Amino acid sequence: MLSAAEFVAFGAISDAARARAFYCGILGLQVREETEFALVLDANGVELRLQKVGNVTAADHTQLGWQVAAIAPIARQLVERGVVPKRYSSLEQDEWGIWTSPGGAQVLWFADPDGNLLSLTQMKDAAP
Repeated sequence: MLSAAEFVAFGAISDAARARAFYCGILGLQVREETEFALVLDANGVELRLQKVGNVTAADHTQLGWQVAAIAPIARQLVERGVVPKRYSSLEQDEWGIWTSPGGAQVLWFADPDGNLLSLTQMKDAAP
């Protein structure tokens, strides 16, 4: 029924200017539009609607994620731009915060300014 429908992703933000600086200035997404209700971004053809809310209650699980071909250079760029990787004491992560899963996928977690947990994943068979 919905397999041919256009997908829209949603997130929540408390400060549109701060979110724009992070999602556009640091992550490199482009603004489609901004309304009184949402900051709407283009996430590689997928509409990402960051809803403007008073307070964000961040979840302890990943809210948004990107699959990338080469995680290490992106991790370095993010750290250079001030992004702090999320570290977990139960996982062995490298100096950039990248964890290699038992199946071989590599994952990096980090938070947006509202504490929403975001991730990058390089699948096992992706080019390094």
